[in-house]
Amino acid sequence: MKRSKTLFIVEVGMMTGLAYLLDLLASFLSLRLWPQGGSISIAMVPIFIMSFRWGLKGGLFTGFLLGLLQITLGPAYVVHPVQAFLDYFVAFTVVGLAGVVHQSIQKLDIITQKKRLLSFVFLGAFIASLARYITHTIAGFVFFAEAGSTKAQALLFSAIYNGTYMLPAFIISALICYFILNTTKQRFLTKPY
Repeated sequence: MKRSKTLFIVEVGMMTGLAYLLDLLASFLSLRLWPQGGSISIAMVPIFIMSFRWGLKGGLFTGFLLGLLQITLGPAYVVHPVQAFLDYFVAFTVVGLAGVVHQSIQKLDIITQKKRLLSFVFLGAFIASLARYITHTIAGFVFFAEAGSTKAQALLFSAIYNGTYMLPAFIISALICYFILNTTKQRFLTKPY
């Protein structure tokens, strides 16, 4: 049991660091085309992997730590405390909701059930990405309303703005996760206890 807890903590730390580096890489490769924050980044991939491997606790904890790293080490785009809390702590924590399909993925025979694996990976990634999108949209509403837009304009602009990077980030991240899980087979998903 102690080995499992140690393994969990080590994997959370490694995947949080990897997610942070992947997000930084997106900024270096000029994938941060959005002036008020947001990028087409694959930083969700390590959080999804932790969610599929360890369930909600692994995904939520890894996502929370990524948000903490982003707000403390940067790059963080903050104009209002509520926006900062939502954009970093909540938005990345909810990426761990991909863990709702953890049990279903763990039960699969990945070698013979590739279509079911694809379905569960995309379902988990969709749920998590939608929750993150909603959180960013609410944070963007606060951001744009603070900048002087009407409430309707702020909500509409935030929904469109956040959708332009969240949709590609969701699709790319889900495909990468499927590829990783499909090529590593059961060894990757099976936790040593």
